[in-house]
Amino acid sequence: MRILRRSTILSIALGLFVTVQGTAVLRAESCTALAHLNLPDTTITHAALVTSGSVLMPYDTRPLTHLPPFCRVQGVLKPSTDSDIHFEVWLPVTKNWNGNFLGIGNGGFAGFIGMGGHAGYEELQSNLMRGYATAGSDSGHTGLPTDASWAYHHPEKVADFGWRALHLTTLRAKQIIHAYYGKPAHYAYFDSCSDGGREALMEAQRFPSDYNGILAGAPAAYWTHMLAGGLSETQAMMENPAAFIPMLKLPAIEHASLAACDAQDGVKDGIISDPQSCHFNPDVLLCKAKDSNSCLTAPQLATLKLMYKGGVNDEGKVITPGFLPGDEIGWGAWDIGPDPGASYGAQYLNNYFRYMVTQNPRWNPLTADVDASLRDAQRVTGRELNATNPNLSKFESLGGKLILYHGWNDQAISPWNTIHYYHAVQHTMGVAKTASFVRLYMVPGMEHCVGGPGANDFGQMGMPTLPGAKHNAFHALVDWVQKGQVPGELIATKFAKGPDGKQKPAMTRPLCPYPMVLKYNGSGDTNKASSFSCVEP
Repeated sequence: MRILRRSTILSIALGLFVTVQGTAVLRAESCTALAHLNLPDTTITHAALVTSGSVLMPYDTRPLTHLPPFCRVQGVLKPSTDSDIHFEVWLPVTKNWNGNFLGIGNGGFAGFIGMGGHAGYEELQSNLMRGYATAGSDSGHTGLPTDASWAYHHPEKVADFGWRALHLTTLRAKQIIHAYYGKPAHYAYFDSCSDGGREALMEAQRFPSDYNGILAGAPAAYWTHMLAGGLSETQAMMENPAAFIPMLKLPAIEHASLAACDAQDGVKDGIISDPQSCHFNPDVLLCKAKDSNSCLTAPQLATLKLMYKGGVNDEGKVITPGFLPGDEIGWGAWDIGPDPGASYGAQYLNNYFRYMVTQNPRWNPLTADVDASLRDAQRVTGRELNATNPNLSKFESLGGKLILYHGWNDQAISPWNTIHYYHAVQHTMGVAKTASFVRLYMVPGMEHCVGGPGANDFGQMGMPTLPGAKHNAFHALVDWVQKGQVPGELIATKFAKGPDGKQKPAMTRPLCPYPMVLKYNGSGDTNKASSFSCVEP
């Protein structure tokens, strides 16, 4: 045993040693004593009680305020000689702790605690306010979510980003919780979206004992195929400038798709509740005379059809599925960009292949072969990044519960990806077994994780919503894990600013367990969930 500092002698004298996951650690009677914990591959760089109600964040000059008293622990994990994983654990004071742990994930290529910047710390704040001990990491590097230059000739950092940072942060957080409170957390939960959704599935697949309940949104689970498929779409808009669809034309596209399918659920409200049943023919948009913002040229029409179809290989076979109709204006920054090659999607594509796959900063999407790029992506990063294993038998046997959700109008990750994964789990484990521990909710009118024309707030990522488990997917998950209450229909809320400038409920809509779909009852206020029902498709 290592020599302990004088500040820990009192705790030793009290005999407050415990064993957590095979590692002898000190049960700290004070927050500051946590700085002396001896944990594998871990250095605690800061441990202090926060009583001021605010904290400064490393990514923002604005302090985070209105915080209850808590113990803030910061540390660095170095599981390899090239690892540098920064993590934080926030521990409510004992009287405020609900006895459970809630982990958060990352977005994009990570580089921040949580989903990034102020938002990541707001997740920790939300979890803390609800009484959870909570933790997150930067996934092993610092950078903006679209930047992967940190991966250049750093395979260990790719492993940290892919799976290792979250798993080890989870283990260390549990050990720190045990040390601080003198007992382990009763239950461990995870709640995240996008790459955090991929991390969530990675946990269920590879480390099924880490979490009892997982809320996974819009998971970027099939990283290799998503990016390789996106290559064919990028090439379509860059190789022929005439095929690029200017953002000014997106309103006309959305107007046409809504005209074709908006009323299918019984009400015209700017939301296609079941886009999978929408048979919109984009040919109606072909310019009959001169080009204008209200129509598409033949090359632009071909690009639009490809975006609905999805990315294809050299033989035209779909590699990654496309996007759904109904909110094409939302494609702007993510999929179109202000000019060819300037979208967020193109930035992810270039960074991924240049710095993770080829190790060639001069890699050019215009000269790349789609099939060869997919093979290289699978060979180099498939094991580290893909979270596609449908066999969740170990997670299920341990009593784990998984709630998946995806916005039907996600403009970053095709919702078909999550549906296909759900079906793969059903095929592997059986429909009845899957239903005993997995639920999928497809959210009408929701974009990537949040936002969009539909009701899109239902407690994901700690977002505020109306009270009660019926309105909160995370609370429904907790009740499923702790009380055995199987979640059914939920209710999502759309908030808007009222006359007083405060956010108020403007619309509520049911969230149907997949494959059920939403239908208007034929009467009643269309802004109230009670006017709609979940029915079989």
